[in-house]
Amino acid sequence: MRVSDICSSSVVTVDLNASLAAAVDRMLDADVGSAVVTDDGAPGGIVTERDVLEATHRTDEPLSSIDVRHAASAPLVTIGPSASLRRAARKMRENDVHRLVVVDGIDVVGVVSTTDLIANYGEIREEERKHADAEYEWLTREDVR
Repeated sequence: MRVSDICSSSVVTVDLNASLAAAVDRMLDADVGSAVVTDDGAPGGIVTERDVLEATHRTDEPLSSIDVRHAASAPLVTIGPSASLRRAARKMRENDVHRLVVVDGIDVVGVVSTTDLIANYGEIREEERKHADAEYEWLTREDVR
């Protein structure tokens, strides 16, 4: 399976200079847990539910008075749509993140999360098993000459 098979194509974006209140409104409207942060249209970071909680706890200010730039995580950790789910999981672990922004060239095409990986775990394991079986058969085949 590939990242494109399970990623969410519902991507919310929010400008770097917007308030966290605006970001939260957009995330709630789309029923997603993150928004890609853009600067002049170019993606550069991500703001998640956890980032919002941390920023409000740290500053004790209302969401409307905190800029997204002060809460967002950067740099943006990305992956291509044709990458394997194994690669996505490894990249999440290596970067200690729960979401990867899926990019095709310079275009943001989706977001893949640990929740997406967990929801598809059975299919991922089955595909890995089939791959391992095929590799074993190839390695142990008898040459017929």
